Amino acid sequence: MQNILVVVDMQNDFIDGALGTKEAVAIVPSVKEKIQNFQGRVIFTRDTHGENYMDTQEGKKLPVPHCIKGTKGWQISSELAPLCQEEPVDKVTFGSSRLCSMLQEADQADPVEQITFIGLCTDICVISNALLAKAFLPEAKILVDAACCAGVTPESHKNALEAMKVCQIQVEHE
Repeated sequence: MQNILVVVDMQNDFIDGALGTKEAVAIVPSVKEKIQNFQGRVIFTRDTHGENYMDTQEGKKLPVPHCIKGTKGWQISSELAPLCQEEPVDKVTFGSSRLCSMLQEADQADPVEQITFIGLCTDICVISNALLAKAFLPEAKILVDAACCAGVTPESHKNALEAMKVCQIQVEHE
């Protein structure tokens, strides 16, 4: 049985760049410690947009260019990048079907007991990927470490945690 840690979008633009928050900055040390102490596979995701971001549906609803491939904002935080065990999963939308396919493949090779999600933003990409993982691997324990997550706002962070609980995702360290 294997345990997997998914580190969602710990990129400069979400920490202290275009969409950064003080809450995102505050979780970086906890995220680093969680990764360093985790026993199992660690997978990073990376929000990835092109120069045409403003022409996309997301760009029209959130008109703040961010995580443009190749920019400093797109990069994983320099504190965390050295902890990447494999190339991050680039994702062009909130939830990643590629990530879930990777999780299913891992499960077929050696059953996945638990998938833990940490990162940014709780109320957008963390919840999207946690719910997808629950759909793709319904018997794996899906867990979110709230102390290693931050939302767009503290209120939306809490709302997302509550929504995940209802969907049988275990939330720790609230």
